Parts: sequence; C-alpha cells; structure tokens
Amino acid sequence: MSHHDVIVAGIGLAGLTAATRLAEQGARVLVLAKGVGATHLSPCTVDVLGYAPERVERPGEALARLGDEHPYAAVGHEGVAAAIGWFKRVMEPSSWTGDLEQNLLLPTAVGALKPTAVVPESMAAGDLRAGGEVCVVGFRALKDFHAPLLADNLGRAGVTARSVELDLMPEGRADVNSLGFARAFDDAAFRAEVAAQMVSRLGAQERVAFPAVLGIARPGAAFAELRERLARPLFEVPTLPPSVPGMRVFAVLRERLRRAGGRVILNAVVHRADRAGERLTGVHARVGLRDVAYGCDWLVLATGGFASGGVELDSRWRARETALGLPVAGVPDGERFLPGYFDDHPIARAGVAVGRDLRPEGLENVLAAGATLAGAVPWKEKSGDGISLATGHRAAELVLGATRFEPARAEA
Repeated sequence: MSHHDVIVAGIGLAGLTAATRLAEQGARVLVLAKGVGATHLSPCTVDVLGYAPERVERPGEALARLGDEHPYAAVGHEGVAAAIGWFKRVMEPSSWTGDLEQNLLLPTAVGALKPTAVVPESMAAGDLRAGGEVCVVGFRALKDFHAPLLADNLGRAGVTARSVELDLMPEGRADVNSLGFARAFDDAAFRAEVAAQMVSRLGAQERVAFPAVLGIARPGAAFAELRERLARPLFEVPTLPPSVPGMRVFAVLRERLRRAGGRVILNAVVHRADRAGERLTGVHARVGLRDVAYGCDWLVLATGGFASGGVELDSRWRARETALGLPVAGVPDGERFLPGYFDDHPIARAGVAVGRDLRPEGLENVLAAGATLAGAVPWKEKSGDGISLATGHRAAELVLGATRFEPARAEA
C-alpha cells in the first residue's frame, strides 16, 4: 500500500487549492477524484458573497453577519482575503482583479446581473454597475450562447445593449460547443477574421461582450489581441457548460500541482477509510473495477455536496456522506423540499458539520472543505467558489501548521 503525507479526495476548486498549496510546501500529495470536478461547469468567477439575503455590495463587511454555522466562520475575513491573494498569485501570468472591498456586477449568459468579487481580466470590463453601452457578439453555430436574449435582458436591467451574430464556423461545423470555439480563437487567422467583421460595426462608446471562448491554450494573448484590434473595452461572458474559464483555472492549478510533485488519479471513488481510534490511517478507492488502498497521514475531504454526489439521500431519505460515511448535519426531521424550484428548501444547508478547525467530530487528521460543508446555500448566496477557495486554502494552512514539510522545487 502506497503512503502519502496528504490525500485529497476531490479535484474541484477546494480540492485543487488544498492539494496545490500543500504540494508546493513539500507535502507528498495524492488527489483521488472520480472526474475532473465542478470547475468544468462553473464560470470560475470567485463569488465570495452575492446575497445575504439582499444583494451584497461589500462582501468583506457582510461575512461577519453570516453566523457561526456558516463555512466562512471557520475561515474568517483574514482567511478569505489570504486565499484570494494566493489564488491571484498562482494564476499569473493571467491577471485577476477584485477583492473583498466591493462586488462587481457582471452579466450572466442570459443577461442577469450577478455580484462577484474576483474575476479574470478578460471579464473585468463587464462590470455594469454604472450602466453604459454594450454590443453582444454571438455566433450562430454556438447554440449555448444567445446574444439577442442577453442583450434584451440587459436592456430590461437599464443597460443600453444590442446584439450582433456572426456566421463563422470553426472547422466548417454547424454546431460547435464553447470549447470548440475556444480552440478556434487560439488561431490567429480566426481572431483576425472576427476582428475584421466587427471593427466597422461598433459604436464609439460601446463595450464589446463575447462569449467566454477567447482562447484555451493562451487565452490572455487572444483577449489582448482582440481588444487591441477592436480598440474598445472588451469582456467575456460565461456560457452554459462546458466552461472554458473553468477549464483554464483547472489547467493552471493542475499544472502547478504536477510541477510540485503532486499526483492525480482520476476515476477513483473513495468509498471507505481505515481508522485507528480517532485517526484515519488510509482510504479505499474504487479505481476502475479494483479496490485500492492508500495510506496517509492527513485527508482533505473535498468531494462536494448533493450535486456532485459527495452527500446523498438514499431510497429511505436518509442523508449520508459517501466517502467516509460521516454523519450529515442540517437535515430537517420533517419536510425537506418545498414545491418551488427556487424556494428556500429546508435541506439546502445540509452537509458535513465541522468545528473552527474544519475537522469533523471524532477524526483528528481529517479536514473537510468546499461544498461538502454544512451551513451554506451557495447557489442562492452566490458564494460557491468563494467557500471552496477559502476553505481549501484554510485546510492546507491547518495541515502546514501541524506538520513541517520540505518546500518543493518546481520542475524546470
């Protein structure tokens, strides 16, 4: 049985953050994950806190009003700020902007305005708090982004907006998803054709909104070149999944993890643990058709909540955490769901309960992070990536505070 300093279960933003932070400080890290995680679905803007319950303008100030049961209570204002600072540094050379002082107000794919704290430079010009004029560029072959709908809904929100749709089709295909267009934007000839078709169609005061597909291999270069050619403020708007911005974040963090010596095994589902009293000594994962045991000194549990299968309701409506069998807190005795999709469902805050040290009760060397935690309603609060980043970073800091590792040297 192989042995590791830290095993991280899950490879979403919480798991990748913890794993990368630990590996770069010298820990022997193994990541076990059943897939590539939620980054490929999320727009990967860091939404720290958008609603509580009214729209939040200053997320840093609002954190203190969430109460002791919320996951942010285990991190605190300084911990969230430290996690954001670390994230912005590791994402270089791509530039990210924003902090806890104020939320930006960015359009979603359907034109709703969403408060978010930290965004890539390619989205920053989409801050519409002051209104302005926007030209939304769509592609008829990209069925997951509807430029006329986005522009119409921006108009309803008080923003002067119109749409333009282009007939360009990467590889001659009539139906291409976001990733296909992102690969096309990596090609200089395709970027030049887009710029040529748009430059004479823009008003002098318009900002230009593109679907978030401006490159995947070198996205910063594609964005900068288009902005220069069009001579207008330019910004990306997240599309429906697959999420190109999420893939970019995943690629950066996974590469840093690899360079620091961290190992990743996909198609590995953690389903039970070995224990010695209150210490976990290892985990068992289903890897393909095999059951494989892995030893560890620490485990960071970042397998997600109900949406990703980290927590589930069985056929008898009993809630359970699926990797270690941990008890689930926050499950109501009576009604669990309400009739409306957007209702405040009683079960929404269910998850693994932890103390201020992110430890589930009865386990000394297990830390939980991300959507696995009880106490938040991320989709409603607009806090999901903020919680994942902050608690993943905090979990790494707690391990580093308890164990001394020799800092890793990145590969050349």
